[in-house]
Amino acid sequence: MTSEALSSHHGSWLGKWSRVLWMLSLGTLPGLRAQRGTQPQSLKIEGDITLGGLFPVHSRGPVGVPCGDIKREKGIHRLEAMLYALDQINGDPDLLPNITLGARILDTCSRDTYALEQSLTFVQALIQKDTSDVRCSNGEPPIIPKPERVVGVIGASGSSVSIMVANVLRLFSIPQISYASTAPELSDNSRYEFFSRVVPPDSYQAQAMVDIVKAMGWNYVSTLASEGNYGESGVDAFLQISREAGGLCIAQSIKIPREPRPGEFEKIIKRLMETSNARGVIIFANEDDIKRVLQAAKKANLTGHFLFVGSDSWGAKNSPIQDQEEVAEGAVTILPKRASIDGFDQYFTSRSLENNRRNIWFAEFWEDDFKCKLTRPGIKYETDRRKCTGEERISRDSQYEQEGKVQFVIDAVYAMAHALHSMHMDLCPGSMGVCDKMDPVEGRMLLQYIRSVNFNGSAGTGVMFNENGDAPGRYDIFQYQLSNVSNPGYKDIGQWTNHLRLNPEEMQWSGGERKIPDSVCSFPCEPGERKKMVKGVPCCWHCELCDGYQYLLDEFSCDMCPFDMRPLRNRTGCRPTPIIKLEWSSPWAIIPVFLAILGILATTGVIGTFVRFNDTPIVRASGRELSYVLLTGIFLIYLITFLMIAEPSVAVCAFRRLLLGLGMCISYAAMLTKTNRIYRIFEQGKKSVTPPKFISPTSQLIITFILISVQVLGVFIWFGVVPPHTTIDYEEQKPPNPEFARGVLKCDMSDLSLILCLSYSIVLMITCTVYAIKSRGVPETFNEAKPIGFTMYTTCIIWLAFVPIFFGTAQSTEKMFIQTTTLTVSMSLSATVSLGMLYIPKVYVIIFHPEQNVQKRKRSFKAVAQAATVSTHLSQKSNDKQNGESKIEPDRSQ
Repeated sequence: MTSEALSSHHGSWLGKWSRVLWMLSLGTLPGLRAQRGTQPQSLKIEGDITLGGLFPVHSRGPVGVPCGDIKREKGIHRLEAMLYALDQINGDPDLLPNITLGARILDTCSRDTYALEQSLTFVQALIQKDTSDVRCSNGEPPIIPKPERVVGVIGASGSSVSIMVANVLRLFSIPQISYASTAPELSDNSRYEFFSRVVPPDSYQAQAMVDIVKAMGWNYVSTLASEGNYGESGVDAFLQISREAGGLCIAQSIKIPREPRPGEFEKIIKRLMETSNARGVIIFANEDDIKRVLQAAKKANLTGHFLFVGSDSWGAKNSPIQDQEEVAEGAVTILPKRASIDGFDQYFTSRSLENNRRNIWFAEFWEDDFKCKLTRPGIKYETDRRKCTGEERISRDSQYEQEGKVQFVIDAVYAMAHALHSMHMDLCPGSMGVCDKMDPVEGRMLLQYIRSVNFNGSAGTGVMFNENGDAPGRYDIFQYQLSNVSNPGYKDIGQWTNHLRLNPEEMQWSGGERKIPDSVCSFPCEPGERKKMVKGVPCCWHCELCDGYQYLLDEFSCDMCPFDMRPLRNRTGCRPTPIIKLEWSSPWAIIPVFLAILGILATTGVIGTFVRFNDTPIVRASGRELSYVLLTGIFLIYLITFLMIAEPSVAVCAFRRLLLGLGMCISYAAMLTKTNRIYRIFEQGKKSVTPPKFISPTSQLIITFILISVQVLGVFIWFGVVPPHTTIDYEEQKPPNPEFARGVLKCDMSDLSLILCLSYSIVLMITCTVYAIKSRGVPETFNEAKPIGFTMYTTCIIWLAFVPIFFGTAQSTEKMFIQTTTLTVSMSLSATVSLGMLYIPKVYVIIFHPEQNVQKRKRSFKAVAQAATVSTHLSQKSNDKQNGESKIEPDRSQ
């Protein structure tokens, strides 16, 4: 029942309060009429101080009848527990000495409205009746017997009954201690300030269940509640505590109707399967509903799927799981910690019709327990039932098991006795009985003493109350185990006393499985995966991998690694990117180095041969000075391969800048000077016999070194503007898969700066090629014009192939290796072409045909000029013939 409904109900009966009191004063209240009838409704025990008692001696009757059949365990056992406790207290010389506790015990018939009517008996003594205008027939004032005054009430059982009664008792300041009511709303001290209980409220039970769920690692569960105060309040407490605790989501919250229609439980199971990941089901339901839920799960062939966590209504009972053991296997249930009281067993089993006449309902219990019939005046004997002999004995002739709340009934009576004892010690020191200060007992003061009690109860556990009148939460935790156990049934797997103590190693699930099953909306993400939450459901998410160069920054987001790092394999962090360089053992280095070594050996051999045969005609004819310069350039071109492959450092980078373009510059400057000299000689020869200027060896060297100095000057300006240094390029080798990412150690030479470094040499090469083309008409026997021409043509082809290869690989992850190899091989090939075309034939003649290495007739510039003229004339005639314009001489023979 919700708090709003309770408030409404509270207001409805308070509105009729004056009418009820009027009926009570006249003795016309229905409950009192019933009391005067044949069926007595209250049990009276005389004493100095009277306690009230409320017990469900009978079940709820059918429509129109307040009471039904007698309740043997929850009614008679609990009632006798109060009588047993009173006997023990009255026989205890140390507790309330010389004071006898009496009782007025009422039957609530398990109905809240009926219990309310009955409980008005407790407040009769507090109602002031106006008898001033009432006179007897003789004119004397009437003598009205004063009813006994009840100082406190033990009960009731059901929460709805306790709520109803508590509202009345509060008006008259009568403290109440319940032994079985667990509804959380009774903890509201502002509404039920005179209510206390020796059982923990369901909010503690809900807290224990939340702790159990979390201990098993579940975060996604459903709830099932029987409609009514117990089920709905329990689930509401569970929902509230789970929200406050966080990390627990409710997939479904289903209510079982009071009167379920056919197929209702099948629908419930179907609804639960809509969120099949929520295997955990929290169930606050009565025994019948629990059983029918298990039956529906079995019928749906879902044995082993649902993992039930049951409240104390399930506890360790066998009746809810009878014939459904396989479905219930693994169910975790809780039960308030309690013990069987041996003294009560001895007391109750010794009760008989003769020695228990004070219990006015005992005869009815006797008939029900032994299935017999007592002969009583005015009641017709039923022939179909045997007659009771009175010799039957409880436990011997009938089944007997102590009811679970007996301990709490005894503790409730003792709590009231200890509070009265403390009150007597303070108000009546030295008095042997009830003193004037305790006559009457002031209810609000007694409440303070009740809330202050602290003693060991009948089971040896402490009995105390908090500021709301609640007892400490103490629960035993059970699991129903069926497979691989010698004794199938409920096994104690832990306790809850303000905090959880669970033994997971003793838990066992369907099929004997030891691993705790999952009941989660989404499973934990793998390392390197972030959670993408499902809107509105904090326990549900999708896992997304941090891709590329991202790592898991936190549970919900990825972030990019710094530019010089890459993610770990599990993407939980970043690690430094490995740094590489072109290794000597790499295939990209072996081929250029091999070509460079061959070129250096060949160049060294040529230089050595020229030095050895320095004064021979072939060496002198080739222009010794420029040949040595050109061979030096070729040597430097081969040498640059080693600098390009060597590990970058400041020194290596400086020499790369200097020598990369210098070798080619020297080579092509020397060749340009040679071709320019030849071109000028033959051009001058066409015009006059006077030789052109600057054709001497010295002049040629000066021109060559002027051309070379331009390259050297440019490099040194570069040094000044941007000093050479190394850098690590992390972008060059950064493929989609970060496992293959590498930082490349290189010099600070971009593709553009490299081309600019070579651009001057390329200009010299192109210029030289132009002069070689212009000098193509020079006789083959004259100097080196033709070999230089072939060299330049071939070199141009090599460098034209180099450009697309070099720039076409700019996006490749192997860019540095491909470009370095392409550059060094291109340079080595161009040097090899120069060496092969210009000097290898000369070396061959020098070494293998020395007879050809002889002095030839020296030609004057005039002869050279004539040769140039003849060559030009022949060239023109050849062109005329090719153009079809040859002149036809007339036939002079006619």
